Amino acid sequence: MAAQSNISTQSYINHHLSDMTVGSGFWTFNAGAFGVALILGVVFVLSFMYAGRKATTGVPGKFQCFVEMIVEFVNGSVKEMFHVRNKLIAPIALTVFMWIFLMNLMKLVPVDWMPTLFGVVGLMLNPDAIAHYDTTGYSYLERVMAHPWSYLTIAPTTDINITLGLALGVFLLIIGYSVYFKGVGGFIKELSFTPFNHWLFVPFNLILELVTLVSKPISLGLRLFGNLYAGEVVFILIALVGLWQLPLHFAWAVFHILVIVLQAFLFMMLTLVYLSMAAEKH
Repeated sequence: MAAQSNISTQSYINHHLSDMTVGSGFWTFNAGAFGVALILGVVFVLSFMYAGRKATTGVPGKFQCFVEMIVEFVNGSVKEMFHVRNKLIAPIALTVFMWIFLMNLMKLVPVDWMPTLFGVVGLMLNPDAIAHYDTTGYSYLERVMAHPWSYLTIAPTTDINITLGLALGVFLLIIGYSVYFKGVGGFIKELSFTPFNHWLFVPFNLILELVTLVSKPISLGLRLFGNLYAGEVVFILIALVGLWQLPLHFAWAVFHILVIVLQAFLFMMLTLVYLSMAAEKH
Protein backbone atom coordinates (compact mmCIF):
# COMPACT_ATOMS: atom_id res chain seq x y z
CA MET A 1 0.00 0.00 0.00
CA ALA A 2 2.79 2.44 0.85
CA ALA A 3 4.43 1.85 -2.52
CA GLN A 4 1.28 3.04 -4.32
CA SER A 5 0.99 6.48 -2.64
CA ASN A 6 2.93 9.41 -1.32
CA ILE A 7 2.78 8.01 2.22
CA SER A 8 6.25 7.89 3.75
CA THR A 9 7.74 4.64 4.96
CA GLN A 10 7.93 5.91 8.53
CA SER A 11 4.29 7.02 8.62
CA TYR A 12 3.23 3.71 7.05
CA ILE A 13 5.05 1.71 9.72
CA ASN A 14 3.73 3.94 12.51
CA HIS A 15 0.22 3.56 11.10
CA HIS A 16 0.34 -0.24 11.33
CA LEU A 17 1.93 -0.19 14.78
CA SER A 18 -0.87 2.03 16.09
CA ASP A 19 -4.31 0.89 17.14
CA MET A 20 -7.87 2.16 16.99
CA THR A 21 -8.24 3.94 20.33
CA VAL A 22 -11.00 5.49 22.42
CA GLY A 23 -10.29 8.23 24.96
CA SER A 24 -7.03 10.02 25.65
CA GLY A 25 -4.14 10.07 28.10
CA PHE A 26 -4.15 7.48 30.85
CA TRP A 27 -7.69 6.41 29.95
CA THR A 28 -6.86 5.54 26.34
CA PHE A 29 -8.58 2.28 25.41
CA ASN A 30 -7.23 0.14 22.56
CA ALA A 31 -10.59 -0.70 21.03
CA GLY A 32 -9.17 -2.40 17.93
CA ALA A 33 -7.04 -5.05 19.63
CA PHE A 34 -9.57 -5.63 22.41
CA GLY A 35 -12.44 -5.92 19.94
CA VAL A 36 -10.65 -8.49 17.79
CA ALA A 37 -9.61 -10.44 20.92
CA LEU A 38 -13.20 -10.45 22.17
CA ILE A 39 -14.54 -11.64 18.82
CA LEU A 40 -11.97 -14.46 18.67
CA GLY A 41 -12.86 -15.49 22.23
CA VAL A 42 -16.53 -15.73 21.25
CA VAL A 43 -15.59 -17.73 18.13
CA PHE A 44 -13.62 -20.18 20.27
CA VAL A 45 -16.42 -20.66 22.80
CA LEU A 46 -19.20 -21.04 20.23
CA SER A 47 -17.23 -23.38 17.94
CA PHE A 48 -16.20 -25.71 20.76
CA MET A 49 -19.71 -25.58 22.18
CA TYR A 50 -21.06 -26.57 18.78
CA ALA A 51 -18.56 -29.43 18.52
CA GLY A 52 -19.53 -30.66 21.99
CA ARG A 53 -23.25 -30.64 21.25
CA LYS A 54 -22.82 -32.30 17.86
CA ALA A 55 -20.34 -34.90 19.14
CA THR A 56 -21.17 -38.47 18.22
CA THR A 57 -19.86 -41.84 19.36
CA GLY A 58 -19.94 -43.05 15.77
CA VAL A 59 -17.66 -41.90 12.99
CA PRO A 60 -16.73 -38.32 13.95
CA GLY A 61 -16.57 -35.47 11.49
CA LYS A 62 -13.38 -33.57 10.67
CA PHE A 63 -14.13 -30.70 13.02
CA GLN A 64 -14.97 -33.06 15.88
CA CYS A 65 -11.68 -34.89 15.31
CA PHE A 66 -9.83 -31.57 15.38
CA VAL A 67 -11.48 -30.53 18.65
CA GLU A 68 -10.89 -33.94 20.25
CA MET A 69 -7.20 -33.83 19.30
CA ILE A 70 -6.79 -30.42 20.94
CA VAL A 71 -8.70 -31.44 24.07
CA GLU A 72 -6.68 -34.64 24.46
CA PHE A 73 -3.43 -32.75 23.90
CA VAL A 74 -4.29 -30.13 26.54
CA ASN A 75 -5.60 -32.76 28.94
CA GLY A 76 -2.36 -34.73 28.63
CA SER A 77 -0.33 -31.60 29.32
CA VAL A 78 -2.43 -30.87 32.41
CA LYS A 79 -1.93 -34.38 33.79
CA GLU A 80 1.83 -34.09 33.34
CA MET A 81 2.19 -30.64 34.91
CA PHE A 82 -0.60 -30.30 37.49
CA HIS A 83 -0.63 -33.03 40.12
CA VAL A 84 -3.46 -31.74 42.32
CA ARG A 85 -7.05 -32.68 41.53
CA ASN A 86 -8.94 -29.63 40.29
CA LYS A 87 -11.83 -29.46 37.83
CA LEU A 88 -11.07 -25.96 36.57
CA ILE A 89 -7.43 -26.35 35.57
CA ALA A 90 -8.06 -28.21 32.29
CA PRO A 91 -10.69 -25.70 31.02
CA ILE A 92 -8.35 -22.85 31.99
CA ALA A 93 -5.47 -24.43 30.07
CA LEU A 94 -7.68 -25.10 27.03
CA THR A 95 -8.98 -21.51 27.02
CA VAL A 96 -5.50 -20.04 27.35
CA PHE A 97 -4.07 -22.18 24.56
CA MET A 98 -6.89 -21.75 22.04
CA TRP A 99 -7.51 -18.06 22.67
CA ILE A 100 -3.85 -17.15 22.30
CA PHE A 101 -3.50 -19.44 19.29
CA LEU A 102 -6.41 -17.74 17.53
CA MET A 103 -5.07 -14.27 18.32
CA ASN A 104 -1.62 -15.28 17.05
CA LEU A 105 -3.18 -16.83 13.95
CA MET A 106 -4.49 -13.44 12.82
CA LYS A 107 -0.90 -12.48 12.03
CA LEU A 108 -1.12 -14.61 8.89
CA VAL A 109 -3.63 -12.16 7.40
CA PRO A 110 -1.67 -9.65 5.21
CA VAL A 111 -1.20 -6.49 7.25
CA ASP A 112 -2.97 -4.18 4.77
CA TRP A 113 -6.13 -6.17 4.15
CA MET A 114 -8.24 -5.65 7.27
CA PRO A 115 -7.15 -2.05 8.10
CA THR A 116 -7.81 -1.03 4.48
CA LEU A 117 -11.20 -2.74 4.51
CA PHE A 118 -12.22 -1.04 7.74
CA GLY A 119 -10.93 2.31 6.47
CA VAL A 120 -12.96 2.00 3.25
CA VAL A 121 -16.09 1.05 5.20
CA GLY A 122 -15.50 3.97 7.56
CA LEU A 123 -15.29 6.41 4.64
CA MET A 124 -18.40 4.95 3.03
CA LEU A 125 -20.34 5.46 6.26
CA ASN A 126 -19.08 9.03 6.63
CA PRO A 127 -19.83 11.08 3.47
CA ASP A 128 -18.78 14.31 5.19
CA ALA A 129 -15.23 12.96 5.55
CA ILE A 130 -15.11 12.12 1.85
CA ALA A 131 -16.21 15.64 0.94
CA HIS A 132 -13.56 17.10 3.25
CA TYR A 133 -10.76 15.01 1.76
CA ASP A 134 -11.88 15.89 -1.76
CA THR A 135 -11.06 19.52 -1.00
CA THR A 136 -7.67 18.82 0.55
CA GLY A 137 -6.04 17.01 -2.37
CA TYR A 138 -5.49 13.69 -0.59
CA SER A 139 -5.41 10.51 -2.66
CA TYR A 140 -8.09 7.92 -1.91
CA LEU A 141 -5.51 5.66 -0.26
CA GLU A 142 -4.39 8.47 2.02
CA ARG A 143 -8.02 9.10 2.94
CA VAL A 144 -8.41 5.46 3.88
CA MET A 145 -5.28 5.47 6.03
CA ALA A 146 -6.37 8.69 7.74
CA HIS A 147 -9.67 7.20 8.85
CA PRO A 148 -9.66 6.10 12.54
CA TRP A 149 -11.07 2.68 11.64
CA SER A 150 -8.00 1.88 9.56
CA TYR A 151 -5.89 1.93 12.74
CA LEU A 152 -6.79 -1.65 13.51
CA THR A 153 -4.53 -4.15 15.28
CA ILE A 154 -5.75 -7.34 13.65
CA ALA A 155 -3.38 -9.53 15.72
CA PRO A 156 -4.18 -8.66 19.38
CA THR A 157 -1.05 -10.31 20.80
CA THR A 158 1.10 -7.70 19.05
CA ASP A 159 -0.40 -5.20 21.52
CA ILE A 160 1.43 -5.22 24.86
CA ASN A 161 -1.79 -4.23 26.64
CA ILE A 162 -3.43 -7.49 25.57
CA THR A 163 -0.51 -9.73 26.50
CA LEU A 164 0.01 -8.08 29.89
CA GLY A 165 -3.74 -8.25 30.44
CA LEU A 166 -3.62 -12.01 29.86
CA ALA A 167 -0.62 -12.24 32.19
CA LEU A 168 -2.51 -10.26 34.85
CA GLY A 169 -5.30 -12.83 34.63
CA VAL A 170 -2.75 -15.60 35.23
CA PHE A 171 -1.32 -13.62 38.16
CA LEU A 172 -4.76 -13.41 39.78
CA LEU A 173 -5.16 -17.16 39.27
CA ILE A 174 -1.80 -17.75 40.97
CA ILE A 175 -2.89 -15.72 44.00
CA GLY A 176 -6.30 -17.41 44.04
CA TYR A 177 -4.89 -20.93 43.83
CA SER A 178 -2.28 -20.17 46.49
CA VAL A 179 -4.92 -18.95 48.92
CA TYR A 180 -7.32 -21.78 48.00
CA PHE A 181 -4.86 -24.61 48.59
CA LYS A 182 -2.78 -23.10 51.42
CA GLY A 183 -5.08 -20.59 53.05
CA VAL A 184 -4.25 -16.94 53.60
CA GLY A 185 -1.98 -17.76 56.55
CA GLY A 186 -0.18 -20.50 54.66
CA PHE A 187 0.38 -18.26 51.66
CA ILE A 188 1.81 -15.45 53.78
CA LYS A 189 3.95 -17.92 55.73
CA GLU A 190 5.37 -19.33 52.50
CA LEU A 191 6.32 -15.84 51.33
CA SER A 192 7.84 -14.99 54.71
CA PHE A 193 9.86 -18.14 55.39
CA THR A 194 11.11 -19.08 51.92
CA PRO A 195 13.93 -19.71 51.14
CA PHE A 196 15.36 -19.05 54.64
CA ASN A 197 13.24 -20.62 57.36
CA HIS A 198 14.06 -18.20 60.18
CA TRP A 199 12.20 -15.16 61.47
CA LEU A 200 15.31 -12.96 61.18
CA PHE A 201 15.20 -13.36 57.39
CA VAL A 202 11.49 -12.52 57.00
CA PRO A 203 12.08 -9.04 55.46
CA PHE A 204 14.66 -10.43 53.02
CA ASN A 205 12.40 -13.38 52.15
CA LEU A 206 9.42 -11.12 51.51
CA ILE A 207 11.38 -8.90 49.14
CA LEU A 208 12.81 -11.89 47.29
CA GLU A 209 9.52 -13.79 47.03
CA LEU A 210 7.42 -10.77 46.07
CA VAL A 211 9.84 -9.88 43.28
CA THR A 212 9.71 -13.49 42.08
CA LEU A 213 5.91 -13.52 42.27
CA VAL A 214 5.47 -10.28 40.32
CA SER A 215 8.11 -11.19 37.72
CA LYS A 216 6.14 -14.27 36.65
CA PRO A 217 3.24 -12.49 34.91
CA ILE A 218 5.47 -9.69 33.60
CA SER A 219 7.87 -12.12 31.92
CA LEU A 220 4.92 -14.18 30.68
CA GLY A 221 3.30 -11.21 28.97
CA LEU A 222 6.51 -9.70 27.62
CA ARG A 223 7.68 -13.01 26.14
CA LEU A 224 4.46 -13.39 24.14
CA PHE A 225 4.44 -9.74 23.07
CA GLY A 226 8.12 -9.67 22.07
CA ASN A 227 7.94 -12.69 19.80
CA LEU A 228 4.70 -11.69 18.08
CA TYR A 229 5.62 -8.01 17.77
CA ALA A 230 8.96 -8.85 16.12
CA GLY A 231 7.20 -11.03 13.57
CA GLU A 232 4.64 -8.29 12.92
CA VAL A 233 7.40 -5.77 12.16
CA VAL A 234 8.80 -8.17 9.54
CA PHE A 235 5.34 -8.54 7.98
CA ILE A 236 5.03 -4.74 7.82
CA LEU A 237 8.44 -4.42 6.15
CA ILE A 238 7.42 -7.08 3.63
CA ALA A 239 4.22 -5.12 2.91
CA LEU A 240 6.36 -2.12 1.87
CA VAL A 241 7.26 -4.05 -1.30
CA GLY A 242 3.77 -3.30 -2.64
CA LEU A 243 1.95 -5.62 -5.02
CA TRP A 244 4.77 -8.19 -4.90
CA GLN A 245 4.42 -8.67 -1.17
CA LEU A 246 2.24 -11.80 -1.25
CA PRO A 247 4.96 -14.37 -2.18
CA LEU A 248 7.25 -12.96 0.51
CA HIS A 249 4.38 -12.72 2.98
CA PHE A 250 3.39 -16.37 2.58
CA ALA A 251 7.02 -17.52 2.73
CA TRP A 252 7.49 -15.73 6.06
CA ALA A 253 4.06 -16.91 7.23
CA VAL A 254 5.02 -20.57 6.73
CA PHE A 255 7.99 -20.09 9.04
CA HIS A 256 5.93 -18.00 11.47
CA ILE A 257 3.34 -20.77 11.91
CA LEU A 258 5.84 -22.43 14.25
CA VAL A 259 6.05 -19.26 16.34
CA ILE A 260 2.25 -18.93 16.47
CA VAL A 261 1.74 -22.44 17.85
CA LEU A 262 4.86 -22.47 20.04
CA GLN A 263 4.05 -19.21 21.83
CA ALA A 264 0.50 -20.35 22.61
CA PHE A 265 1.88 -23.64 23.91
CA LEU A 266 4.56 -21.93 26.05
CA PHE A 267 2.05 -19.54 27.57
CA MET A 268 -0.22 -22.46 28.47
CA MET A 269 2.61 -24.59 29.89
CA LEU A 270 4.06 -21.76 31.98
CA THR A 271 0.57 -21.03 33.29
CA LEU A 272 0.27 -24.67 34.34
CA VAL A 273 3.71 -24.58 35.96
CA TYR A 274 2.90 -21.43 37.95
CA LEU A 275 -0.49 -22.76 39.07
CA SER A 276 1.07 -26.11 40.00
CA MET A 277 3.65 -24.27 42.14
CA ALA A 278 0.84 -22.27 43.73
CA ALA A 279 -1.04 -25.45 44.63
CA GLU A 280 1.96 -27.24 46.15
CA LYS A 281 2.46 -27.00 49.90
CA HIS A 282 6.10 -26.58 50.94
